[in-house]
Amino acid sequence: MTRRSLHIEPAGLLPVARHYVRELVYGANDGIITTFAVVAGVAGGGLSLRVVLIIGAANLVADGLSMAAGNYLAIRSHESVLEAQGLPEEEAFPTRHAIATFLAFVSAGAVPLLPYMIEGLPVDRFIASVVLTLGAMFLVGALRALIANVRWCNAGAEMLILGAVVALLAYVSGGLVARLVEGA
Repeated sequence: MTRRSLHIEPAGLLPVARHYVRELVYGANDGIITTFAVVAGVAGGGLSLRVVLIIGAANLVADGLSMAAGNYLAIRSHESVLEAQGLPEEEAFPTRHAIATFLAFVSAGAVPLLPYMIEGLPVDRFIASVVLTLGAMFLVGALRALIANVRWCNAGAEMLILGAVVALLAYVSGGLVARLVEGA
Protein backbone atom coordinates (compact mmCIF):
# COMPACT_ATOMS: atom_id res chain seq x y z
CA MET A 1 0.00 0.00 0.00
CA THR A 2 1.34 3.41 -0.97
CA ARG A 3 1.54 5.98 1.78
CA ARG A 4 -0.35 9.22 1.24
CA SER A 5 1.81 12.34 0.92
CA LEU A 6 1.12 15.95 1.79
CA HIS A 7 4.41 16.97 0.19
CA ILE A 8 4.08 19.46 -2.65
CA GLU A 9 7.28 20.05 -4.56
CA PRO A 10 7.72 23.81 -4.96
CA ALA A 11 8.37 25.37 -8.34
CA GLY A 12 9.76 28.86 -8.81
CA LEU A 13 12.14 30.94 -6.70
CA LEU A 14 9.64 32.26 -4.13
CA PRO A 15 7.93 28.90 -3.43
CA VAL A 16 11.31 27.15 -3.18
CA ALA A 17 12.62 29.82 -0.77
CA ARG A 18 9.49 29.49 1.37
CA HIS A 19 9.74 25.69 1.37
CA TYR A 20 13.36 25.77 2.53
CA VAL A 21 13.17 28.89 4.73
CA ARG A 22 13.74 26.91 7.93
CA GLU A 23 16.96 25.41 6.55
CA LEU A 24 18.13 28.69 5.00
CA VAL A 25 17.63 30.77 8.13
CA TYR A 26 18.84 28.10 10.55
CA GLY A 27 21.87 27.22 8.44
CA ALA A 28 22.84 30.82 7.71
CA ASN A 29 22.31 31.92 11.30
CA ASP A 30 24.32 29.07 12.74
CA GLY A 31 27.02 29.43 10.08
CA ILE A 32 27.54 33.10 10.78
CA ILE A 33 27.38 32.79 14.54
CA THR A 34 29.48 29.67 15.03
CA THR A 35 32.16 30.78 12.59
CA PHE A 36 32.27 34.21 14.17
CA ALA A 37 32.37 32.58 17.60
CA VAL A 38 35.49 30.73 16.44
CA VAL A 39 37.01 33.94 15.05
CA ALA A 40 36.09 35.89 18.19
CA GLY A 41 37.36 33.19 20.50
CA VAL A 42 40.66 32.94 18.64
CA ALA A 43 41.00 36.73 18.49
CA GLY A 44 40.08 37.01 22.18
CA GLY A 45 42.77 34.44 22.88
CA GLY A 46 45.34 36.43 20.87
CA LEU A 47 46.11 33.57 18.47
CA SER A 48 47.57 33.93 14.98
CA LEU A 49 45.97 34.57 11.58
CA ARG A 50 46.90 31.04 10.54
CA VAL A 51 45.03 29.58 13.51
CA VAL A 52 41.92 31.65 12.69
CA LEU A 53 41.89 30.35 9.12
CA ILE A 54 42.56 26.70 10.02
CA ILE A 55 39.99 26.53 12.79
CA GLY A 56 37.49 28.65 10.86
CA ALA A 57 37.70 26.49 7.73
CA ALA A 58 37.51 23.28 9.74
CA ASN A 59 34.45 24.67 11.53
CA LEU A 60 32.77 25.57 8.23
CA VAL A 61 33.11 22.08 6.80
CA ALA A 62 32.61 20.00 9.94
CA ASP A 63 29.77 21.98 11.48
CA GLY A 64 28.07 22.48 8.10
CA LEU A 65 28.13 18.74 7.43
CA SER A 66 27.02 18.00 10.99
CA MET A 67 24.04 20.32 10.67
CA ALA A 68 23.12 18.87 7.28
CA ALA A 69 23.28 15.32 8.63
CA GLY A 70 21.32 16.32 11.72
CA ASN A 71 18.60 17.92 9.61
CA TYR A 72 18.43 14.89 7.33
CA LEU A 73 18.14 12.51 10.29
CA ALA A 74 15.56 14.72 12.01
CA ILE A 75 13.34 14.76 8.91
CA ARG A 76 13.75 10.98 8.41
CA SER A 77 12.90 10.40 12.08
CA HIS A 78 9.86 12.66 11.89
CA GLU A 79 8.66 10.88 8.75
CA SER A 80 9.11 7.48 10.46
CA VAL A 81 6.99 8.63 13.38
CA LEU A 82 4.29 9.89 11.01
CA GLU A 83 4.35 6.57 9.17
CA ALA A 84 4.08 4.63 12.45
CA GLN A 85 1.03 6.73 13.33
CA GLY A 86 -0.55 6.08 9.93
CA LEU A 87 -0.25 9.75 9.01
CA PRO A 88 0.65 11.07 5.57
CA GLU A 89 4.17 11.94 4.53
CA GLU A 90 5.08 15.62 4.92
CA GLU A 91 8.54 15.75 3.35
CA ALA A 92 9.57 13.48 0.50
CA PHE A 93 13.12 14.73 -0.01
CA PRO A 94 15.10 15.10 3.24
CA THR A 95 18.36 15.11 1.26
CA ARG A 96 17.40 18.41 -0.38
CA HIS A 97 16.77 19.95 3.02
CA ALA A 98 20.15 18.72 4.22
CA ILE A 99 21.84 20.27 1.18
CA ALA A 100 20.01 23.58 1.74
CA THR A 101 21.18 23.60 5.36
CA PHE A 102 24.79 22.90 4.37
CA LEU A 103 24.88 25.52 1.60
CA ALA A 104 23.32 28.20 3.81
CA PHE A 105 25.73 27.37 6.64
CA VAL A 106 28.87 27.47 4.50
CA SER A 107 27.98 30.52 2.41
CA ALA A 108 26.92 32.67 5.38
CA GLY A 109 29.55 31.16 7.66
CA ALA A 110 32.34 32.23 5.32
CA VAL A 111 31.53 35.91 5.94
CA PRO A 112 33.40 36.25 9.28
CA LEU A 113 36.49 34.67 7.69
CA LEU A 114 36.65 36.99 4.66
CA PRO A 115 38.91 39.62 6.30
CA TYR A 116 41.35 36.88 7.28
CA MET A 117 41.56 35.62 3.68
CA ILE A 118 42.47 38.99 2.13
CA GLU A 119 46.21 39.48 2.04
CA GLY A 120 47.49 42.93 3.03
CA LEU A 121 44.16 44.16 4.39
CA PRO A 122 44.78 47.77 5.55
CA VAL A 123 42.38 47.55 8.51
CA ASP A 124 42.23 45.44 11.66
CA ARG A 125 41.00 42.01 10.53
CA PHE A 126 38.97 41.35 13.66
CA ILE A 127 37.17 44.71 13.46
CA ALA A 128 36.44 44.05 9.77
CA SER A 129 35.11 40.62 10.70
CA VAL A 130 32.87 42.14 13.38
CA VAL A 131 31.43 44.68 10.92
CA LEU A 132 30.87 42.09 8.16
CA THR A 133 29.38 39.60 10.61
CA LEU A 134 26.94 42.07 12.15
CA GLY A 135 25.95 43.27 8.69
CA ALA A 136 25.42 39.71 7.47
CA MET A 137 23.34 38.85 10.54
CA PHE A 138 21.09 41.83 9.97
CA LEU A 139 20.83 41.08 6.24
CA VAL A 140 19.90 37.42 6.69
CA GLY A 141 17.26 38.37 9.24
CA ALA A 142 15.90 41.19 7.08
CA LEU A 143 15.75 38.98 3.98
CA ARG A 144 13.08 36.89 5.68
CA ALA A 145 10.70 39.76 4.90
CA LEU A 146 10.91 38.84 1.21
CA ILE A 147 9.25 35.49 1.80
CA ALA A 148 7.50 35.73 5.17
CA ASN A 149 5.08 37.99 6.96
CA VAL A 150 7.68 39.86 9.04
CA ARG A 151 8.90 43.44 9.11
CA TRP A 152 12.41 43.54 7.63
CA CYS A 153 13.79 45.88 10.30
CA ASN A 154 12.43 43.80 13.20
CA ALA A 155 13.60 40.51 11.69
CA GLY A 156 17.04 41.97 10.97
CA ALA A 157 17.36 43.47 14.45
CA GLU A 158 16.27 40.22 16.08
CA MET A 159 18.99 38.20 14.38
CA LEU A 160 21.56 40.95 14.89
CA ILE A 161 20.93 41.23 18.63
CA LEU A 162 20.95 37.47 19.26
CA GLY A 163 24.08 37.01 17.17
CA ALA A 164 25.88 39.93 18.80
CA VAL A 165 25.26 38.50 22.28
CA VAL A 166 26.65 35.11 21.23
CA ALA A 167 29.65 36.74 19.53
CA LEU A 168 30.44 38.85 22.60
CA LEU A 169 30.28 35.80 24.86
CA ALA A 170 32.59 33.88 22.50
CA TYR A 171 35.12 36.72 22.50
CA VAL A 172 35.08 36.97 26.29
CA SER A 173 35.38 33.20 26.72
CA GLY A 174 38.37 33.11 24.34
CA GLY A 175 40.10 35.76 26.41
CA LEU A 176 39.31 33.96 29.68
CA VAL A 177 40.58 30.60 28.43
CA ALA A 178 43.75 32.23 27.08
CA ARG A 179 44.41 33.76 30.53
CA LEU A 180 43.75 30.44 32.25
CA VAL A 181 46.10 28.58 29.89
CA GLU A 182 48.84 31.21 30.29
CA GLY A 183 48.48 31.07 34.06
CA ALA A 184 48.72 27.26 34.20
